[in-house]
Amino acid sequence: MSFFDKLIGNLPEVEGPKQKRLSFKEKLKWTLIILILFYILGTIPLFGLGPNALEQFEYLSLILGAKFGSIISLGIGPIVTASIVLQLLNGSGIVKFDLTTHEGRRRFQGVQKLLSLVFIVFEAAVYVFMGGLAPPQQFAGTPVYFQLQLLLVFQLFLGGLLIMFMDEVVSKWGFGSGISLFIAAGVSQQLFVRAFSPLPSPYNPGIATGAIPALFQSLAGGDPVTAALMFVSILSTVVVFVIAVYGQAMKVEIPLTFGRIRGYGLRWPLHFIYTSNIPVILIAALLANIKLWARLLQNWGFPILGRFVGNTPVSGLVAWIDSPNIVGKLIKGSLTFADIAHALVYLLIMIGGAVIFSILWVQTSGMDARSVAKQMLSSGLQIPGFRRDERILEKILNRYIWPLTVMGAILVGFLAGIADLTGALSYGTGILLTVMIVYRLYEEIAKQHMMDMHPM
Repeated sequence: MSFFDKLIGNLPEVEGPKQKRLSFKEKLKWTLIILILFYILGTIPLFGLGPNALEQFEYLSLILGAKFGSIISLGIGPIVTASIVLQLLNGSGIVKFDLTTHEGRRRFQGVQKLLSLVFIVFEAAVYVFMGGLAPPQQFAGTPVYFQLQLLLVFQLFLGGLLIMFMDEVVSKWGFGSGISLFIAAGVSQQLFVRAFSPLPSPYNPGIATGAIPALFQSLAGGDPVTAALMFVSILSTVVVFVIAVYGQAMKVEIPLTFGRIRGYGLRWPLHFIYTSNIPVILIAALLANIKLWARLLQNWGFPILGRFVGNTPVSGLVAWIDSPNIVGKLIKGSLTFADIAHALVYLLIMIGGAVIFSILWVQTSGMDARSVAKQMLSSGLQIPGFRRDERILEKILNRYIWPLTVMGAILVGFLAGIADLTGALSYGTGILLTVMIVYRLYEEIAKQHMMDMHPM
C-alpha cells in the first residue's frame, strides 16, 4: 500500500450504518438533528472579527450554504470546489478513477476529502488575509492583529471541518446530501423571514420586514405603491416556484430492454432540465466572484471592473451584471430605457452563461451521449429494435441530450434572471436551487420509503 493510500485510509470519517437500509424515521431524525445544528452554528460569531466586509455578498452566502461572520462562514464552498475540480479532472481523463469498483470509489472519496481539507485551509486564509473577515482595524500594525488573524483562520477551519462531517452524517444517515440540505436551509430561512417576519424593516421602519404583513399594513395605511411592490414580490416568487417544479417534472423516457433477459425492460429518464441546477450555480458564482474582485480592485485603487458607491455598483462591468428591479421601478414610475436595456443585458448574460456552463458540464462530467451509452451497455441494456452497438446508441441519445441540455439551461437561466428582475423574495438562483433540491428529495423519499409512510 502506497503512502498516499495510507494517508487516505487514515483520514477521519463518519461511520456508516451497519444495516443495509435505514427506516424513514431514523433518516428523518438525523436530518433534523443536522439541520438544527446548522442553524445554531450560523448564530455563533467569530471571535476577534472586525467589520464584516463579506456581508454585502449575501447572495453568495446562499449558494455556499454559509453565514458570513459566523463560524460557518466557509459553508460548503471547500467541499463543492473539491468535488467540481475532481469531477472535471476525472471526466476529462487527466486523473482517472475507476468508479465502477469499490476500491476506485473509495480512492475517489478519499482524494475528495483530502482536497476539501486543503480548500478549507486555503479559503480560510484567503477570507482573513485578503480582508474579507479581518480583525478590528485598531489592532492593525501590532502583533495582536496577526494573532487575531491566526485565531480567525483556526475558527474558520474548525467550522469547515464541522460542515464536512455534518455533510457525511446526512449522506450516510439522512436524506440526500448535506450540501443540498444546507443550501435549501439557507434559502428557506431567507424566504421565511422575507415573507412572514413581523419585525420592522431596517430600510423602512414603518412597515414589517415580511412581505405578507407589509402588504396588509400598506393596504390598511393607504400606501398603494408599497402594497404593489410587496404583492409583485410574492407573486414572482410563487410563479418561479411553479414553473421550476413543472420544468423539473418534465422528462423524456427512453425504453430499454435487457439484452439477455427477454420480456424485462425499463425506461431511462432524461430530465428536461438535464444538468439540473449546475449551470445556474456556476454562472451565479462567476458573477459573484467578478463583483468580489471588483470591490477588492477598487479598494486597491484599480477599479478596472467598475466602481461601487456603498454597496451599489454604479459603473463598469459590475454595473451591467447587477440585476435592476424593473418591476419596482415601473411601479414607482422611475423606469427608463437605460433600465430596460440593463435588464435585457442581464437576462442575456444569465441565459447565455447558463447555456455555456451546461454544455461544458455535459462534456466534462460524463453526461454526454457517449458516456451514457457506455453506461447503458455496461448494465446490459439496449434500445429495442436496434443492434447492441455503442455508436448507434450514442447517435440516438444525441437527438435528445443536446436539445435538453440547451433548452433546460435556457429555462433555468431565464427563471433565475426573471426572479432577480422582478424583486422576488429571494435571489432567483437560490429559489431555483431550493425547488430542485426539495423536488429531488421528494422523489428519493417517495422511491425508497413509500412503504414506511403507508404500511399495509
